[in-house]
Order: sequence, then C-alpha cells, then structure tokens
Amino acid sequence: MTRRAGSEPTSLLPELARGRLLTVEEAAERLNTSVRFPRRLIEERRITFVHVGRNVRIPEAALEAFIAAGLVEPITTKRRRRAA
Repeated sequence: MTRRAGSEPTSLLPELARGRLLTVEEAAERLNTSVRFPRRLIEERRITFVHVGRNVRIPEAALEAFIAAGLVEPITTKRRRRAA
C-alpha cells in the first residue's frame, strides 16, 4: 500500500476517542469526585470509554464533552431602576 505525498494518516477512531487516555483515577481527580463516580458513568454507558486489554481508559475529549454537556449557564436579568 502506497501513501500519497502530503496526505495525513487517517484514524479509525471516532473524534471522542482520540487524544490522551485517562485512568479512572485520573478522571475522578479531574472531576473532583470519588473513583466510584466515573466507574458508575462507565457502567451506565453515560461516557465514552476504551478497553485496553483488561484496563479501562476514558479519553480526555470524552471527559471534556461530558463536562460540557452538564454545563448550566447562569440566568441574567436586567435590574430595574426604582422610580424616585
């Protein structure tokens, strides 16, 4: 198989599975939770994870997507001036 000059290698991994892979402990530290929380996310299939042999890793991009999905924007209201 020949590669064309200037072409980038294509990855078979989806976008969320690329980048640095975190251990469950590292993910828990990043979320500032116990180790049980990311394990539960994995068990309930609420976050993307990767099996590396017997080990489970969470892609950093998937963890960031999970955090972004839970982001709640503040409600801003205009203050009314009191009539004097």
